[in-house]
Amino acid sequence: MPQVMMWVFAVLIVLAMAGIALLAAGHGEPMQPAYDDRPDARVPQDRPIAPDDLRRVRFSLALRGYRMSEVDALLARLAYEQELRAAEQAEQERHHRAPDQTDAPGTDPPFPVLPPRPPTA
Repeated sequence: MPQVMMWVFAVLIVLAMAGIALLAAGHGEPMQPAYDDRPDARVPQDRPIAPDDLRRVRFSLALRGYRMSEVDALLARLAYEQELRAAEQAEQERHHRAPDQTDAPGTDPPFPVLPPRPPTA
């Protein structure tokens, strides 16, 4: 009799494991296709980033917060673009300045002003 009870329990355990496997597999149906549920952190690559782009950007969450590489890449690009804009503005201000206008004594321009290049022959 004890061997019969052991076989009954063994069969019950196997049936329970088979039931769990069927539930986990979705009752024989194939798994649903995976989709990317991360928010888009895309910013335009073909033009400078506009303020509206920054307002729409969302970073995906990782185990302990945001993906640092995405944040670092965006911050590096923003810093680069701001440097370019500041250099362009300084260049435009230098070209639009009147020739007789001089800086006030004791004030330095925010960016180093290079002397004009000599004309090439």
